[in-house]
Amino acid sequence: MGSRFFPVAKTINKCMLPVLNEPVVAYAVADCIAAGAHEIAIITAPGETGRQVRHYFTHDHDLEQYFANRGWQAKYQSIAHLHDQADFTFIEQPRDDRYGTALPAMIAGDFIGDDDFLLLAGDDLLLRTDGGSDLADLVAARAAAGTPAAVAAATVPGPDAHRYGILSPRTDRGNQVLDAIIEKPADYQQSSAYINISRTLLPGDAVPYFNRLKPAANGEYQATDAVEAYARDHDVLIHPIHGQYYDCGNTTGWLAANNAAAASPA
Repeated sequence: MGSRFFPVAKTINKCMLPVLNEPVVAYAVADCIAAGAHEIAIITAPGETGRQVRHYFTHDHDLEQYFANRGWQAKYQSIAHLHDQADFTFIEQPRDDRYGTALPAMIAGDFIGDDDFLLLAGDDLLLRTDGGSDLADLVAARAAAGTPAAVAAATVPGPDAHRYGILSPRTDRGNQVLDAIIEKPADYQQSSAYINISRTLLPGDAVPYFNRLKPAANGEYQATDAVEAYARDHDVLIHPIHGQYYDCGNTTGWLAANNAAAASPA
């Protein structure tokens, strides 16, 4: 619903808010493609805000021709390359009593099937200045570790840990794997903490863990609950990111991402 961006979110999906001249969700999609994904499902809201997302990731032949007629092919190519590199599926999330970060995986179960899948939010992004992709690094790290799943982690100072969901690690065969996810601890004592940034690589057999979820105390179906349950039965690698994480689901994070993107080298 994008309530933190109301009233503009009544008409504009928050994932379509621009970071410079691209919507937030386009950065996430580009990261998926860099990681090797060729089939991408986007869970959309019903109505106008969902239509915006579908239109952005679908060829608009009339608009492409309009640009071509004026010699502006390079302008349209900036979006056309996404269309050419991945097949997009759009799945509407019904407006019922369910909400939360786990809903996309629950709704897209048939799309996922038995395949490995990347699960990430469409309203945050990672910015890197070296041209790399943290999502591609996540895929490579899981392969190197030989674990069935991996979760991306940003690192924050210990005094800031109370603001986030903390990924608590244990060591297994030389790898740091997920032991538990601690939601906004009040008295975190370590000097730094791994925090959850909603970017996870999972096998298809993780979907039943999402489907078995019950709402948390806050009423949400939380992806972290499913990932934590899966980690009790399987190794989930914790992989620290190199880029800077921005939560564009709130105005402060969105403004910070725009400022950082404007200051970054092209």
